[in-house]
Amino acid sequence: MKNIFRRIIEFLKRFVAIAKTLDKRLLPVAVAAIAVVTVVYYYRKDGSQNEKVELKKTLDLPDIQKRGELRVLTMSGPASYFNYREEIMGFQYELAKSFAKSLNLKLKIIVASNENEMVQKLLDKQADIIVYNLPVTKQYRRYLTYCGQRNVTHQVLVQRKDSNTIRDVTQLVGKKVYAKSEKYLTRLYNLNQELGGNAIDVQPVYNEEVSVEDLCQQVAEGKIDYTICDNDLARINAQFNTKLDVNMEISLNQNAAWATRRDTPLLAEAADKWHKANINTKEYQISIHKYFEFAQINQMYNPIMDITTGHISKYDMYFKLYAEDIKWDWRMLASLAYQESKFNPDVVSWAGARGIMQLMPRTARAMGIPADKLNDVEYSVKGAVRYIATLDKTFKDVKNRKERIKFILAAYNAGYTHIRDAQALAKKHGKDPQLWEDVGHFVLLKSQRKYFSDPVCKAGYLRGGETYNFVKEINLRYEFYCRRIH
Repeated sequence: MKNIFRRIIEFLKRFVAIAKTLDKRLLPVAVAAIAVVTVVYYYRKDGSQNEKVELKKTLDLPDIQKRGELRVLTMSGPASYFNYREEIMGFQYELAKSFAKSLNLKLKIIVASNENEMVQKLLDKQADIIVYNLPVTKQYRRYLTYCGQRNVTHQVLVQRKDSNTIRDVTQLVGKKVYAKSEKYLTRLYNLNQELGGNAIDVQPVYNEEVSVEDLCQQVAEGKIDYTICDNDLARINAQFNTKLDVNMEISLNQNAAWATRRDTPLLAEAADKWHKANINTKEYQISIHKYFEFAQINQMYNPIMDITTGHISKYDMYFKLYAEDIKWDWRMLASLAYQESKFNPDVVSWAGARGIMQLMPRTARAMGIPADKLNDVEYSVKGAVRYIATLDKTFKDVKNRKERIKFILAAYNAGYTHIRDAQALAKKHGKDPQLWEDVGHFVLLKSQRKYFSDPVCKAGYLRGGETYNFVKEINLRYEFYCRRIH
């Protein structure tokens, strides 16, 4: 590079000499040209040096500690990082918080759209560590050091718990098995070869609006008999659908772990040391239980206490009293309470929501409800009504009141940012963002990476089917109450 610039300078010097003898009007041109080339040369020289310095500069643990912030890469998903009722949650997120805390560092989360983007951002030094179940591969080992939380994943058969539950892959012969992604289909085709041909009736699902979670739900509802997915996702789905059996493994194990760049051995060592100590803590066991083992108790309760006396529940007085504050029919508030807790003031959800109206502790504080009053029915209803009032203002752009109530119910369940995301998707795809029928469609689709990773979305992954059914069931029950209770 230096030789090229020297030759250009020599040429321009000669040009100056010729310009002096031939035409003095060319002299300023030649001088200006020399100046420009000189500036460009030194700029590039300095830039190159800076680039070399940047490339040589390591950002290992001591540098991170000086900065005071741990920059973590992850992906949005049900087992890693998601927004639930305006609170950030996720198993990997909680591990990242604990690790950062152990180093006395602030935590900064950077969400990538896919694994390749996540790895590239790490290599570009936009972050310090990947906190996600990143597959252990030979290709990644060339650039990365695996460390921290390690996991062994495998694919499992998702089926219903009944007398026909399959316990051996040979029992799949002649059975229809639905599969969504390429890796699941590949495993089924390979399994067919192992069984001697087209033994399994493989049903590829190419519909982009059907997710792996949708297939699990269809199995629970009896619409299909079998699907397959990764064991961690299967365990999460089994929490919400206790009819599901996800115990039969149908693939070899795949190792996965956190990762750092190869030039940050001290950070990798710290992650390993922390993980060995962390897996024995009470906090770690609580997180495991919360995200993978907390079974939803779907006990059946009569939604009406006494139809002859016109009582829905023994707490009707509070629904009637506080519903007036938001100009709601008290029966709608009662339907919401039944959906949330089956009128049980002592219930606690997997996420920590409490009381008859299932307020999250953070939301309750924001609504002025003391922590020791979360199980008090009147305080719970009062807090819920205050929260509904804030959501009513949030969705004041939805002019139709009946429609707005559906948006409010959806936001009560999922958090308003997810519903704003669904509105943005509806608008982008030419639908009406003020019509629940249109927006609800995209709420359902927010469990799919194609949709929750769209640039118009801010809140990431959502178990959309749960929110969609939440709104639907509350409204159906409300109509039932209206017919029976006057």
